[in-house]
Amino acid sequence: MKLHRHRFVVLSAYLGLLAILSPAHGQPQYGTVLPFPPTPTASEAGETILDSTMEWREQPQRLGPDAPNVLIVLIDDVGFAQNDTFGGEIHTPTLSRLLNEGICYNRFHTTSICSPTRAALLTGRNHHRVGNGTIAERASDFDGYTGVIPKTSATIAEVLHHYGYRSAAFGKWHNTPANQTTAMGPFDRWPTGHGFDYFYGFLAGETSQYEPRLYENLNPVEPPHDEEYHLTEDMADKAIAWLKQHQAFSPDKPFFMYWAPGAAHGPHHVFSEWADKYKGKFDDGWDAYRERVFKRQKELGWIPEDSKLTPRPDTLASWDSIPESQRAFQRRLMEVFAGLVEHTDAQVGKLIDGLEELGVRDNTIVLYIWGDNGASAEGQQGSISELLAQNNIPNTVEQQMEALEQLGGLETLGSAKTDNMYHAGWAWAGDTPLRSTKLVAAHFGGTRNPLVISWPKGIQPDETPRSQFHHVNDVVPTLYDIIGIKQPKQVNGFEQDPIDGVSMAYTFANANAKGQKKTQYFENNASRGIYHDGWFACTFGPFLPWDTPSTGERLKAWNPSQEVWELYDLTEDFSQATDLADDEPQRLAEMKKLFLAEAKANKALPIGGGLWTRFHPEDVISTPYRSWRFDATTRRMPEFTAPGLGKKSNVVTVEVEVDENASGVLYALGGGSGGLTLYMDQGKLVYEYNMLLIERYRAEAAKTLPAGEHSIEVTTTLARPGASATVVINVDGEEVARTSVKRTVPAAFTASETFDVGVDLGSPVSRDYAKRRPFEFNGVIKEVTVALE
Repeated sequence: MKLHRHRFVVLSAYLGLLAILSPAHGQPQYGTVLPFPPTPTASEAGETILDSTMEWREQPQRLGPDAPNVLIVLIDDVGFAQNDTFGGEIHTPTLSRLLNEGICYNRFHTTSICSPTRAALLTGRNHHRVGNGTIAERASDFDGYTGVIPKTSATIAEVLHHYGYRSAAFGKWHNTPANQTTAMGPFDRWPTGHGFDYFYGFLAGETSQYEPRLYENLNPVEPPHDEEYHLTEDMADKAIAWLKQHQAFSPDKPFFMYWAPGAAHGPHHVFSEWADKYKGKFDDGWDAYRERVFKRQKELGWIPEDSKLTPRPDTLASWDSIPESQRAFQRRLMEVFAGLVEHTDAQVGKLIDGLEELGVRDNTIVLYIWGDNGASAEGQQGSISELLAQNNIPNTVEQQMEALEQLGGLETLGSAKTDNMYHAGWAWAGDTPLRSTKLVAAHFGGTRNPLVISWPKGIQPDETPRSQFHHVNDVVPTLYDIIGIKQPKQVNGFEQDPIDGVSMAYTFANANAKGQKKTQYFENNASRGIYHDGWFACTFGPFLPWDTPSTGERLKAWNPSQEVWELYDLTEDFSQATDLADDEPQRLAEMKKLFLAEAKANKALPIGGGLWTRFHPEDVISTPYRSWRFDATTRRMPEFTAPGLGKKSNVVTVEVEVDENASGVLYALGGGSGGLTLYMDQGKLVYEYNMLLIERYRAEAAKTLPAGEHSIEVTTTLARPGASATVVINVDGEEVARTSVKRTVPAAFTASETFDVGVDLGSPVSRDYAKRRPFEFNGVIKEVTVALE
């Protein structure tokens, strides 16, 4: 505010005037008109006063007059060769539309896994440097694996906030430590704590598309129990609504939107009409798919004409080896995935339409990143319960199919009843012509993902693929470059770490510009590699994504210093088809030294830090507490912060008051894909342990519980996570039921489901009350105490 050089005074006489005008010298009545006080003369006041005009101070303008809006779309777990835009067989009209309006990159790379890619994308730094050497749920106390993005590496949302941008994040976050996602926070690691003005989505690595565990900013949201609800559609609608609000309330400010659906990560949930579009399309299997797509990729000019098709790994089943009795199951899994991918691309299309309808499309730069890693092999041999792989639980296709029949057969795939994922063979085919899949950092099947950039006002359309070697950490410096700002030295009082990425803007107008990224390391689960000046050296590591149960044996004999390394000349070899390690031993030795230097500088040591909790489940990030007191207000407690009821010895005591034939959930942990629950049904007490869908263990009291007050005690005894367990239920000191659980879940039932008292929110643990969800208890729960032994 500017003060003019006039007389200024504050008069006690004015206060007296107010008192005189008020009835009984009290407060003025509503409607009383008070005259502006008479201007005192200099002789009366002897000081300067304000005149009747004011000039507001000018707001600083830190951006150019036409700074672009930014939309980043990040699809989850899709491969290099799955979309028909670039030669695949899944319809992606929105990706094609944006390609026709922009440019594309065929040597753009990610980190081969979710949280690390997202951390690198949002900060412009290498994933270990920002504490994300593995996913949030598998964090450990090694420096590069804590799951904590440091404030010394501010996200692009934090930086753009200070330049006047409004920002929003939608969908999957997966960059908050798993033990910091409760209603008690702390919230500085949530999206709104990392610079976003608005967040609508889920914090975990995955969630149901039908019954997602959502948050709006810091507040939990329960989706409607509506058969037509789908999370990805909801995300598109919420994003468009936010854009309309932005236009209404801050049309002069540019926006930054991060739109990252849970699709097509597992579970592969989509309505049957989308999956049915692909009936019969994949009947000849993944080997034939790979051959067809490889030919089409060359015809489109998406890959170089001299590219070679890499062979299928010996450890991965051929389609011919799949028994005829299992083929319908494997085909339907792929059809469902394809339907989910097309459905997801269609929601991106709705969002782009929304930009056009609001008149902001022309100056919005859209980065459509086709995958945060390669296609996922975590479905192993084809699965109705994807967390079997995360828990390293051996199983067979026969077990999967038998459990599926109990749920309703093939028609239930893609529904809320299953957490299905396709066979790893489909993932390998989805990365044609590259080697390996998601979770492999040594091979481009895990790290090479298509990128399309469209900015009508700033980029001329050109379908020629940009083949410069680039990485997801290059997105932030690219955006800073085109917006016209420099990386800040300090953000919110924190001195900033250097940015590791380089701008890709030099490629916008010149498809053949010389690449400007000199060096980039890769590491995930001890699979690792190093790019330098057109060469790539790598070693696979002990972890086999498409056969996680067998990895334990390999890990026992693993010695990283004795691993065999590969060497590729990427200027001649697009797909890592020709290993030159024996021909260039000196170059390989130099590349290995360079990798170690980069690993040390970026906190990637110890090599294999991301494997620790996979094979030491006792060290999985969890609550520090050993005892708890809950009541019926306890809801939405994330599994990673809840008592380990299904994997540790414990005693749960429930104090209740019931009427005759009481019904409802007393407590539940997990969801439909896995969990445990204690509930009453028409007066009878029932316990169920849902062992990731393929096994269920149940204990039911023989008699109904009479009306009145009761003390229910559930004692679970097991030697270690993953071992068998005995569950004994006592009521008022007398045993009423027991069951033996042959094997328990060592790491986690789910990624995003919760512990709830008096209700089962999200997907229901037991199918017995699924149609009555959330099956709220109709008695009184006075207290629930839990003690780990």
